[in-house]
Amino acid sequence: MDISHQEYLEIINDNGDVIGIAPRTEIHGDPSLIHRAVHILIFNQRGELLLQKRSMSKDLRPGMWDTSVGGHLLPGESPDDGAMREMDEELGIRLCELTFLYTYIHSNDVETEMVTTFRCIYEGKIFPDLDEIDEVRFWGIDEITDNLDKGVFTPNFEDEFLTYTEWITS
Repeated sequence: MDISHQEYLEIINDNGDVIGIAPRTEIHGDPSLIHRAVHILIFNQRGELLLQKRSMSKDLRPGMWDTSVGGHLLPGESPDDGAMREMDEELGIRLCELTFLYTYIHSNDVETEMVTTFRCIYEGKIFPDLDEIDEVRFWGIDEITDNLDKGVFTPNFEDEFLTYTEWITS
């Protein structure tokens, strides 16, 4: 296996302290290894949420609708810097003022992530990375709610959306 193309992630404890580093291939598949991720919820002026349809070539959850932007933090990278990098890499968005919302733990049968979530309002052009994303579009909140638990969205996004709706009502 050519390790020069492997993605390495920091392993953290429940407090977010770095306790090690390992390849993504080792971390995904072992939910006991917590790692850091960022999500950005991109809204338009009408309050609709941009979602991305994951490429059919993705190893996890291909063809499912997912958070506007999401990705792992690189070793030593801050959540703010990682969010800006991921937004540029995935959607070609370089100018969108981020607002920190919250941090939470997401865990499933594949992974455990400490997710830092940001929000931004954006009306400009979007240039999706076609290797990663098949489609992007804005969804109304009611449309999202109507499609929960129907296999349309990734479990990660459904967890994010529920966390967001709890956050805005608290």
